[in-house]
Amino acid sequence: IAGFMNSLQQFQKDKINEEIVELLQVYLDMEDYTMENAKKVCGNVAGLLAWTRAMVTFFGINKEVVPLKANLAIQESRLRAANNELSKAKAQLAEKQDLLDDAEMCKKKMQTASALIDGLSGEKFRWTEQSKEFKEQINRLVSDVLQLAGFLSYCRPFNQNFHDLLLKDIWEEELRSNKIPFTETLNIVSSLISMRKVQELPTDDLSVQNGIIVTKASRYPVLIDPQIQGKAWIKKKGSKNTLQVSNST
Repeated sequence: IAGFMNSLQQFQKDKINEEIVELLQVYLDMEDYTMENAKKVCGNVAGLLAWTRAMVTFFGINKEVVPLKANLAIQESRLRAANNELSKAKAQLAEKQDLLDDAEMCKKKMQTASALIDGLSGEKFRWTEQSKEFKEQINRLVSDVLQLAGFLSYCRPFNQNFHDLLLKDIWEEELRSNKIPFTETLNIVSSLISMRKVQELPTDDLSVQNGIIVTKASRYPVLIDPQIQGKAWIKKKGSKNTLQVSNST
């Protein structure tokens, strides 16, 4: 397992090409190739599914960045050539008047190239930072997915304090002790559900997390609901699907 993890972390992403993505796309387009189905099988399978999707996303971004970097190198080469031409024109300016026109033209070329270089330089920094962050996210992906799967599998019967204990004091410490990279600020809620869906849940953190477990976990929960918040939420959510409420004695 350790060797397999290392092979994922050291995978040469820059060697991904269109043919590989086309072959992989057949699987990505399958109806059952989803995080939900993968989680039903195994948390590790879900992690690998997310990893393959991340590789395809990286290829799409990298495919746009590489031509821009190449164009930047071309423009830098043009700028050097324009500077050389301008120097020669200035040296011969005293002899021929027509060289003055050539020097002016070269100067305009240099200004245009300089403006383009200045613009691309800022983009180059942003692309570099984004690429670096993306690589770091990939390195943390498996451990982050492991924590999310653990949350859905083991946190359901417990209160907020125990949720925090499992996530911060036990799982994160275990990852640190094994020197496995993970996201220090991993947000369980935003990682598993959209903010629009969060707004449909009760406002306290525990209710939000419980709501996520209800909607994302593969098994049906039993609700302990003294304040009737869960019941009201389920009735509202199920009203769109003709939910029928029955009383049992």
